[in-house]
Amino acid sequence: MAKLVAAFASSHSVMLTCQLVDWQRGFRVFDKAGSYFDRDGEVRSYDDLLKATPPEAASLVTDEAIAGRFTEVHAAMAHLRGLIEAARLDTLVICGDDQKELFSDELMPSIGVYYGDTIRNGAWRELPESEWYRRAQMLRLEKGGERDYPVDSALARHFIDGLMDRDFDIAALGGLPKDQYEGHAFSFVHRTYLQDRVIPVTPVFLNTFFPPNQPKPARCLALGAALRQLIESFPSDARVGLIASGGLSHFCVDDDLDHAVMNAMRTKDHEFLARLDPKRLQAGSSEIRNWLVLAGAAPDFDLEWISYTPGYRTEALTGTGLAFASWKPPG
Repeated sequence: MAKLVAAFASSHSVMLTCQLVDWQRGFRVFDKAGSYFDRDGEVRSYDDLLKATPPEAASLVTDEAIAGRFTEVHAAMAHLRGLIEAARLDTLVICGDDQKELFSDELMPSIGVYYGDTIRNGAWRELPESEWYRRAQMLRLEKGGERDYPVDSALARHFIDGLMDRDFDIAALGGLPKDQYEGHAFSFVHRTYLQDRVIPVTPVFLNTFFPPNQPKPARCLALGAALRQLIESFPSDARVGLIASGGLSHFCVDDDLDHAVMNAMRTKDHEFLARLDPKRLQAGSSEIRNWLVLAGAAPDFDLEWISYTPGYRTEALTGTGLAFASWKPPG
C-alpha cells in the first residue's frame, strides 16, 4: 500500500514573488486602500489599524528590517525546496484554496478533488514595471507558455470514492475549461518547489475564503484524517507527500494567532486546533484551514523544521505571517 512519508506547509503570498523594493515601497501605498480583519475578526480600515499600532511599529518596517525579513523568507523557501526534493516523492497531495480562479459565487464547493490526467498552469506575460503587483502574480505562471502538469488521477479517484464513503460531499473536477488554469495555491507549489521535476500531484481544494460554506476547523482535521486513511489503503507502493499551501495570518499580521497555531501543530494539540474561532480565520488567515488538514493527516508526525517571519510591510503592521515547515514520520 501507499505510504505518507513526508508533510510540508508553505505560505504562498504574493509577497514571496515580489521584489524587495515592492516590500519596502509598493505595499506602503497599496495597503492604504485595503480593508482588514483585526485580531478580533472585525472589519477595520487601514487608518483604524494605524491608530491601534504600538509605538515600536515604525521600527519594524524600516528598510533594513524589511530587507532582513525578505532575505529570511527566501532562505526558508530554498531550504523547504531541498527538503521536498530529498523526500524522493512519487506523488504530492496539495491542499490549497481557490480564490475565484476556478470557482465563483455562483458555484463555490466547500471541498473539491481534481482527478483529470493533467492540470494546466497559465502563461506568464510581460507587464510594465509600474504594475509591480500583477508582475509578481505573474511569476506564479509559466514563462514558456501554458504547461500541463501530471496528476495522480488514480489516487484522486481513490480519494473521491473514499471520501464519499466517509460522508464527505465532494466536488469532483475532471478537467479545466480552456480559459481556466490551476489556482495560485497550486501553481506556487509547482513553480517554487517542484520546478522542472516531474512529480504527479493530487489537488485538494478547500473553500477557505468565502462564506457561507467554509469548512469548520474540526471538519478540516477530519478531512485530513480521512485522506491519511485513503493514502494508506491505496494499492500502490508510492511514497506520498502532503503539502498545505497558504497561510498564515494576513492581511493584518496576527502573530499571536500564528504562534498559537504553530505551537498546537508542534505539540499535536488537535483539541485547540478544532476549537479555533472561525471569526479569526477570515480573508488570508482563512488559509490556516489548509494547515489543519495536514495536522489531521499526520497526527503521528513530528514537526522537524519551521521558519516563521511576521511579514510586516507598513506602519499599520499589515502583511502576512510567512511560514514554512516540514514534519517527519514516526521512526
